[in-house]
Amino acid sequence: MAEGACEVWFYHLERTQLDQALPELLEKTLQRGWRAQVRTADVQRIEHLDGWLWSYRDESFLPHGLAEEPLAARQPVLLTSDAENLNGAQALFLIDGAEPGELSPYERCLILFDGRDPAQVAVARERWTRLKGQGHPVSYWRQGAERGWEKQA
Repeated sequence: MAEGACEVWFYHLERTQLDQALPELLEKTLQRGWRAQVRTADVQRIEHLDGWLWSYRDESFLPHGLAEEPLAARQPVLLTSDAENLNGAQALFLIDGAEPGELSPYERCLILFDGRDPAQVAVARERWTRLKGQGHPVSYWRQGAERGWEKQA
């Protein structure tokens, strides 16, 4: 394992959709005092998440912004399709097959993938092998029988 290497956590979505899992993981990241970047390869997903993170729960919202907007560097959660870490995030969330790119600016990279989609599972397996081979500590998290995540590897 490379010293100071970004931890890579794989989140295997089985019981919930990304829209339910992502806000909860982002909340935990912010509670830790970290900033987050959510990177997607799908620009339409950015538009959807922009609205969703303001309204996913009646009693709260997740403060966030888009990489193209003014003050992107000040956002606690930044939605983007670019590889640049504009907001100095410690946590990088990869969704929709977004490429990891250079991980050295981050403490942790979280790769969320739909376990019901064989193509996403295949991409996750390839990334696991590649990133582990590069010296990143990798972990695999699966949705438990109850609500929550269980570390499997």
